[in-house]
Amino acid sequence: MSCSKDVDIISSCETIEYPNKPSLDWFQSYGGSGEESHGHFILSTNDGGYIQIGETGFLPNNAKILVVKVNQNGQLIWKKEYTDGGHNFGNSILELDDGYLLCGVNNDDSFLVKVNKENGDILFSKTYDNGGSDAFEQLLLIDNQIFAVGYTNSEDKYNNFYSEGESSLHILDLKGNIIKNIDIKSYMSHAYRIKSINNDIYISGLTDGAEDYALIKMNPSGELIWSNVYGGNESDHCFAMDVNEENEIFLSGHTTSKTANWDTYTMKIDSNGNKLWESKRGNPRGFNENYIHDEVWGVTSTDDGGCIIIAGTGDEYDEYSATCDNSSESSDQWKVYSIKFSSNGSIEWEGIYGIESEDWAGEDIDLSLDGKPIIAVDNGEFGFLKLK
Repeated sequence: MSCSKDVDIISSCETIEYPNKPSLDWFQSYGGSGEESHGHFILSTNDGGYIQIGETGFLPNNAKILVVKVNQNGQLIWKKEYTDGGHNFGNSILELDDGYLLCGVNNDDSFLVKVNKENGDILFSKTYDNGGSDAFEQLLLIDNQIFAVGYTNSEDKYNNFYSEGESSLHILDLKGNIIKNIDIKSYMSHAYRIKSINNDIYISGLTDGAEDYALIKMNPSGELIWSNVYGGNESDHCFAMDVNEENEIFLSGHTTSKTANWDTYTMKIDSNGNKLWESKRGNPRGFNENYIHDEVWGVTSTDDGGCIIIAGTGDEYDEYSATCDNSSESSDQWKVYSIKFSSNGSIEWEGIYGIESEDWAGEDIDLSLDGKPIIAVDNGEFGFLKLK
């Protein structure tokens, strides 16, 4: 398929179809007070519902942290905006017995908020100046202590994906007081995800320049067990991690290493840091691969030893716009893209989800209490997509 500037292209596209891919159960979306709202993290909650966090409005001066809680059918229970308009965004949520703990950024500084589960009312909130423009990305609870990963001294503070800063790890008590700081700057540039299994702690993120995947293993005292870097000869952006009951780690994101453009990049790591398999996959609708971005933001492990990744797929180029000759679907329209990997890395199914009149992109994924995917969808509002 060739390309000409400002000319629509019609081509014979071959969309990948897996008959066993999950069908859509339901979809609901809830915006905030801003013109657009963007979710970044979704969590399946202990009551059978779901909660999503992000922001409404636009950086740098008019964004508020937004949180939306829905029940098992996607019906709204509550939604709340936290912080006044400014440089604010919400990054992730940790469920405690007596509330939800939210984290993100409040006007350039790391932010922690504990809220009531029933209505979202604030129980306490704290802002931390940890150095320059800084943020908490994700939280972990171990032995009544909160482990918070993120970054400090951002050189690109309006980028809430890769900040060009210094990675950070803080240990806090249950009231939000910092009791210890642990230096992890030499292992990664931006700490993005933290998980634990069997008292082992794993932190993943991006190396300097977002060139490679970074992963470290620690004990609950914060002592390093090992650190590793994974990737190829070009950019490898690690934005997703999960750990299964077998102490195996799944990393995912997107790469330009030996690919035509950004493709999904997923790998499985054992508890000693050895890579068991990796997979690069993209362009599921069969357009010109040189113009298609396939960007992963979430991964969840499954109880069969595999995982499911969630991504967005589409093109971002003014000079390229293509449609398939067997449909009106355009490369310009973004879709949710999901892949299920088996325990050995083979693809069990791929799925494309979206509405013809809207741009959709997958932002995060978790599993419901009965093991079904729940997906955060960027559709300009907080989209909740439940699969069967």
